[in-house]
Amino acid sequence: MNWLAHLYLARYSDEALLGALLGDFALGSSGLERFGRVEHREILLHRRIDRFTDTHPVVTALREAFPEGRRRYAGIVLDVHFDHLLASQWSRWTASDADAVSLDAFTSRVYTMLDTRVDDLPPRLHAIAPAMAARDWLGSYRERASVDRAVTRMATRLSRKGDRLIACLDDLERIESVASAGFEKFFPALVEFVDAQRRQGSFGDA
Repeated sequence: MNWLAHLYLARYSDEALLGALLGDFALGSSGLERFGRVEHREILLHRRIDRFTDTHPVVTALREAFPEGRRRYAGIVLDVHFDHLLASQWSRWTASDADAVSLDAFTSRVYTMLDTRVDDLPPRLHAIAPAMAARDWLGSYRERASVDRAVTRMATRLSRKGDRLIACLDDLERIESVASAGFEKFFPALVEFVDAQRRQGSFGDA
């Protein structure tokens, strides 16, 4: 999953929000000891969420709808598209929250948390956090055009074959209605999975 979805699933505390983001920036187990219990748990849960997503039958079927030579990149595009679907229907997906807030209020909370914890951020997250806030990367996902912008930004960071990632945008447009319907089936299952993981309370090495 992409950032907004991970943050949504960790919205119960600011420590959890940081851990949810760190899952993409803290590799392996090295350095995790400098974070608190909640952050450490969310980093491990982040990895389980990604594994659950990558192996879920709905997501697997959607990847297979992409041309064979581009399927290894399809998951990236689907993750970003899922963030768009979550953002564009934010009030629906947070309707059951006792303290539900707007997408703008939520993203502002995330940016404030990153600014407050700036000294704890790994170098790569530290480098992009100001741009994330200034350009409202998270809130912009409510717009369909944000999918193309985000994927293009990711493609520029690939050392090779970024053109294949860009080409996946045309594939997504072709199957967009199917991908959106797949999200409706998949995302509730993901929420249920995360809730179950938290009830168990132990993530081991994820």
